[in-house]
Amino acid sequence: MSDVQRQDLAKLPESYQEFWKRVANYIPNNRRFCDPLHTLAYGIDASFYRLIPKIVLKAHNSNEVTQIIKASHEYKVPVTFRTAGSSLSGQAVTDSVLVVLQGAWRGCSIIGQGEKIVLEPGIIGAEANRYLAKYARKIGPDPASIDHAMIGGIAANNASGMCCGTADNSYQTVAEMKIILSDGTMLDTGDEKSCTDFLTSHLEWVKKIQEIRNKIMSDPELEALIRHKYKIKNTTGYSLNAFVDFEEPIDVIKHLMIGSEGTLGFIAEITYHTVVEHAHKASALIIYPDMEQACLAVQRLDRDTVSAAELMDRISLKTMEEKPGMPEYLKTLSPTATALLVEVRGSDQESLQQKIKHVEDLLKEIPTVLPMSFTDVKAEYDNLWNIRKGIFPAVGAIRALGTGVIIEDVAFPKENLAEATIALREILDNYGYTDAIIYGHALDGNLHFVFTQDFGRSEDLPRYEGLMKDVSELVVNRFGGSLKAEHGTGRNMAPFVEVEWGKKAYQFMRQLKAAFDPENLLNPGVIINDNPNVYLENLKNMPQAHKIIDTCTNCGFCQNICTSKNLTLTPRQRIVIQREIQELRRTGQDLERLARLEKDFDYSGNKTCAVDGLCATTCPLEINTGDYVKYLRSQEVTPSTRRIAESLASHMTGVTGVMRFGLGAVNGVHSILGTKMMEGITQGARKLSGNAIPLWNPWMPKAGRVSTLRMPSGNNKVSAKSPGATPLKVVYFPSCISRSMGTAKKDLDQRSLSEAMLSVLEKAGYEVIYPSNMDKLCCGMPWESKGFFETADKKSSELEQALFAASEEEKHPILCDTSPCLYRMKRVMPTLKLYEPVEFIHDFLLERLIFNQLKETVAIHVTCSSVKMKLQEKFYNVAHACAEKVIMPQDVHCCGFAGDRGFTFPELNRSALASLKDSLPEDCHAGYSNSRTCEIGLSYHSGISYQSIVYLVDKCTKAR
Repeated sequence: MSDVQRQDLAKLPESYQEFWKRVANYIPNNRRFCDPLHTLAYGIDASFYRLIPKIVLKAHNSNEVTQIIKASHEYKVPVTFRTAGSSLSGQAVTDSVLVVLQGAWRGCSIIGQGEKIVLEPGIIGAEANRYLAKYARKIGPDPASIDHAMIGGIAANNASGMCCGTADNSYQTVAEMKIILSDGTMLDTGDEKSCTDFLTSHLEWVKKIQEIRNKIMSDPELEALIRHKYKIKNTTGYSLNAFVDFEEPIDVIKHLMIGSEGTLGFIAEITYHTVVEHAHKASALIIYPDMEQACLAVQRLDRDTVSAAELMDRISLKTMEEKPGMPEYLKTLSPTATALLVEVRGSDQESLQQKIKHVEDLLKEIPTVLPMSFTDVKAEYDNLWNIRKGIFPAVGAIRALGTGVIIEDVAFPKENLAEATIALREILDNYGYTDAIIYGHALDGNLHFVFTQDFGRSEDLPRYEGLMKDVSELVVNRFGGSLKAEHGTGRNMAPFVEVEWGKKAYQFMRQLKAAFDPENLLNPGVIINDNPNVYLENLKNMPQAHKIIDTCTNCGFCQNICTSKNLTLTPRQRIVIQREIQELRRTGQDLERLARLEKDFDYSGNKTCAVDGLCATTCPLEINTGDYVKYLRSQEVTPSTRRIAESLASHMTGVTGVMRFGLGAVNGVHSILGTKMMEGITQGARKLSGNAIPLWNPWMPKAGRVSTLRMPSGNNKVSAKSPGATPLKVVYFPSCISRSMGTAKKDLDQRSLSEAMLSVLEKAGYEVIYPSNMDKLCCGMPWESKGFFETADKKSSELEQALFAASEEEKHPILCDTSPCLYRMKRVMPTLKLYEPVEFIHDFLLERLIFNQLKETVAIHVTCSSVKMKLQEKFYNVAHACAEKVIMPQDVHCCGFAGDRGFTFPELNRSALASLKDSLPEDCHAGYSNSRTCEIGLSYHSGISYQSIVYLVDKCTKAR
């Protein structure tokens, strides 16, 4: 333990210090935190509450969780478990101990032909569905956050979604479960011995469960209430339906865990019954003149007819009408117009058409603004669903800076939907929330209403309080609905559980909590809370930090794709820390805390950020946290470092020459000493230098061979064989990286990249043109990534002029052999016809070359720049034209090499590619990408040679 960590620990209450010492026997130091940066970063979730934990632990297996729970009871320290932190009701925040599962708990197995799936809590919902896809099945729950939410949270919140309704949620589809209970006992409901042992060893516990059940079943009025309330979606309080649906104690316990939000025990594994995923789908966006007509349409539909019916009011549609690809007619709708997005599914095209016809017949008598029209074209119905999926993010983007986005979640009996929705609109307007939007899963009577709130203004708190009380009265007393339909109770609805369920049912919930967690140490304050104002306390402030990140709502959708997610911080966490830093700077408060956050952020937030920008591809608001980190780096530029950068940029020929010389020298030493001794010496030297010396690895490239460019004397063209009188022409710009770095010692093809590229172009009949003074040119990316924006723009401007001239003023396409370089070129040179290797080969060469598909298995890595250019499908198609089997590991995103960071911060590359080697089958001996530095890290961490896709294309093609 470092001196700084000891100081942090000393500030905690004594019980927490003792707890820390105990869990230190099981959790390594790099997975235990009590410092200001990590406790704040991990403490934030997607809800509008903020509690900062005293201790954060990353637990990786059941034994660790068991020991944490035992230590919790020994020292009376509460614990809260969290997976992705995408929940919205305050059920995953704490001011005590937060146990984080993200980054581990990745177990998954399929039973039979996909009829069941066994999942650990760290698996993302969409990943589970990917595993099931080949069986044409999926898990039942389908929350809107399924691409980001993890199984642990989906089960613990009984999350549902647009299509699962009440029939296919976790409660209805759970088969078995492994539960770690409050005394540390592991109960495996699928293991007969485990169940028998539990029933014997926990006799008093079991008796209490049976006693509660007997009392409920002997009360016809209460039993009827429970059955009634679960006819619609309901996640308010505990799953009391377990007592009326099941008799055996193990079955009751298993189903009580669903929706218990970590307050009754820890779900270490869950087995789901899966549901059919129909291949044939069609959707229609039906526009009705008003809310009443839309709701009348919903009442004629059921789940046997349609799989989803999503209601969207006019304000909802308005938030989306300016988005790219949206139908133009959205802008012409009246203020009362309401949309219903309907989806039907079928096992084949005939059954799909029958369902479409049936829906049209059911709804034909209800007037519409526009004719009803279904489409089964995937691109078209995906675009319609983008309207629905984009509503909540759109509110986040247009809200006033500094405000938070609140999304509430209620359900009404479907027969009351029209009246209830109109009444809800009136309440929102009465409290001044006139911009609030109403939308939701109308087929289930489930509505979301979304509005923005500034909890920093004292006058807004009573307004929100009044709204919630009136909504509670409307939902519960007037319409007999649910105050929480699918987002869980959390802190947000805890004070209203008794309001919805009544005193009798609520007392059984309290008894249930006391039976499972007698000392109230498992996520206390969630679901059961004696504080009537808890939903108004610890509200999250959303201070402004910078225009790039100010619209962030903390949803966490950026996290899974982040390169550093398992090493340091995620984009959400970087934003959280920066908001705190900027707020402390503005207020001048707690300067000690400010200094500590600034110091610790440098490594965790800055140095280990790959600035790849992939976070923007999954962020609903397209926030590029990488761009913000580049901005932070630019603020650190000094006159002296700027002069150095400009000097290097002005002498590119010398810089690349020095790089080639250095790489050649290192390769020579490697040849003499051998790999093992070379690794030992360089690792020792790096350690002695305090990591100042870059890390060497066996896949370090040799010097680039400039002679292989075959530069002609007197002009800048290389002739190629041409099938016609007028040869095809392409401007070829080898990046400074490919000019400097050659192949590695163990690479399968020892030619330079430019030599392989020329071979491919020659076979395709292209005349190659090089830009003048090529050795002096660079796209500017190395300077941009370090915050030297002016230098980067100067270099890209020079390159643009050279390429403009070489292409005969944009007459010919321009090919750059390195994807990240080309991505920057496309951003700053929008008028030029620019291509990286995969795109050029796909668009121009697939028909010009004869491909001989090799009987091989190859791996491909689509670089982050290629992902942002949406080249994944083209990359796969090119690779598959060359090889019979193509592997594209789903869990590997950006490789984390990030230019030079694979040498200077190799732990980032190692963490990003931790799953790569295990993702590759034994018969895979070659990998391909389109960035030389990325290929170094990919080779090192996979153990196989990764080279440019150009080598593979050259290997398997001949001239047509």
